Amino acid sequence: LVTSGGSITLTCNYDGSYASDSLLWYRQYSASKLEFLFLVSESNLEQPADPPIPGVSAKLNEEKNRVYLEISSASVSDSAMYYCALQPTVTGNPKTL
Repeated sequence: LVTSGGSITLTCNYDGSYASDSLLWYRQYSASKLEFLFLVSESNLEQPADPPIPGVSAKLNEEKNRVYLEISSASVSDSAMYYCALQPTVTGNPKTL
């Protein structure tokens, strides 16, 4: 529970042994599709939504096993389900079948 105008930090823990993976943050309003918010990679690349959502930021901790999503100046309109997802780097066989 957050007071309107305050900030909130959501935490997502994951197994930091996955090298070169990215962690993505999404939110979903009731009866709506997922909305991409932020991507943070193991190499500390931070990529916001396009266009960026004002007051939303994300960062990876030093141990690279936790990613934070911060919403500053939170309001009732920020009430939603928030999800984090790990996106592994996948390589495939480049041969044509």
